[in-house]
Amino acid sequence: MMRKLHTVLLAAGVVLAAAPALAEVKIALDSPPNMERAGSYVWAHTFAEYLKSKGMDVKEYARGSLGGEAEKLDQVSQGLLEVSMSDLKSAGKIDKLVFGAALPYLFQDAAHMDRAVAAAGLMDKINAAVTKNGVRVLAITTVGPGTGIFNTKKPVHKAADMADLRMRALDESQIALFKAWGTTGTIVSWKEVPNALQTGVANGYLNPVFVPVMFGHTDFIKFFTDAKVTQSARLALASEDWYRGLSDAQRKIVDDGAAAATKANRDWLKRTEPKMMDEVKAAGVAVVELTPEARAEFQSLSKAVYADGVLTPEQVKIWVDAADKAR
Repeated sequence: MMRKLHTVLLAAGVVLAAAPALAEVKIALDSPPNMERAGSYVWAHTFAEYLKSKGMDVKEYARGSLGGEAEKLDQVSQGLLEVSMSDLKSAGKIDKLVFGAALPYLFQDAAHMDRAVAAAGLMDKINAAVTKNGVRVLAITTVGPGTGIFNTKKPVHKAADMADLRMRALDESQIALFKAWGTTGTIVSWKEVPNALQTGVANGYLNPVFVPVMFGHTDFIKFFTDAKVTQSARLALASEDWYRGLSDAQRKIVDDGAAAATKANRDWLKRTEPKMMDEVKAAGVAVVELTPEARAEFQSLSKAVYADGVLTPEQVKIWVDAADKAR
């Protein structure tokens, strides 16, 4: 009976291999489900709702429920998880070119980064490498304005003030940056950050201004320097097996959904950025605005990671050329 049914379906032009593409699309979140405060969630939820509006079955999974960054990357690469909101390090483990999005003082703002990525075809260059390992970058997302220096100990007015601060690092690129500033870094997973800050394993971190407020760190984070070091970039990753298994029409829905989600993410940033500084001040965090001289010093020291960081000289040139042409 099953063989006869199989023959009938094939005769009717039904492609059985396409069936998995109609299954539930799982999206692993990396932030609280808050459309006002969490830029990553703005991207994920907008993407999910777009796919739903086109008839696809989508479910959002809470941050941490499908594992940490390494576990999510493994699931995506094996085709077990369709979409993951992830850090740069996830794709960077496969190919380091994506780390260029976090080069210090390369971009003026998120809009400048977007222009550079589009004009230079950087998304295609990144995906040419990472898709070989089962992962596709759907979008570079932003979780806030340019990153600044948070710490538990003292105001940071100049690079020399960093010397006795041990900073929490997201990845090896931040380790290299802190070394260039004359201090040290230690890689700590995000879920371990509160304990690290309270015990002195780390004294601070590099993040957009809203982070300690949203994650409840203002009981021990007391100082913020608005250094605007890097763009607060993260990634929307997809399983390449899943993406390639979609029909042309379904793949267009996913691509259009990613574009709509990216626009919503950038519109969110423009709308909420002015409120973020007021919120962190209201939470009792002292804010330092760098003098032009101090900012220039941070910029100069940071250039060391262009030559001695995680990227090859050729990869650095790709990003610097793109940024220069998009100014």
